[in-house]
Amino acid sequence: MSSLEVNKILAAIIMAVLIVFLISNIGDYLVNPNKDSNTKTAYNVEITESTATEENKDTSEIEIESILTLLASASLEKGEKTYKKCGSCHSYTKDGKNKVGPNLWNIVNRPKANVDGFAYSGALAEFGGVWGYEELSKFLYKPKDYIKGTKMNFAGLKKAEDRANLILFMREQSDNPVPLP
Repeated sequence: MSSLEVNKILAAIIMAVLIVFLISNIGDYLVNPNKDSNTKTAYNVEITESTATEENKDTSEIEIESILTLLASASLEKGEKTYKKCGSCHSYTKDGKNKVGPNLWNIVNRPKANVDGFAYSGALAEFGGVWGYEELSKFLYKPKDYIKGTKMNFAGLKKAEDRANLILFMREQSDNPVPLP
């Protein structure tokens, strides 16, 4: 190996160290966490004590407002708008394909976990029963609390009016909609 090749190797090593050093210093200059301790670098979410403890309660302990009286004054248009939160994972058309979640055609008073070709979580399959108005409301309030172990990753709809509008809209997605209570 000639001395010229050794010089090239040493120069490459020195350049690499120099580049890493410069990039590190430039990065520290551009984003200096110690620059101003009063500056917040992220969106601050404040949680009150009551909110934190409410989220940890079991849904069965929380009084969920009934939607049965709200269904009479619920809005199909608002329900369709609320459905947009569901539409990325569910379809609602007759003979529609399953997406991440099952097709919701004719969901009201349909047995739980019965869409062919969809792999339901064991928890939902074992839960049993039918999707009545109140069951849908409780599930939509906070799915993971209503059926522990469900695969549905949805934060829920806290407002009873939103749940009533959505359920009324879903009720209409049927050849023979179930009568209102």
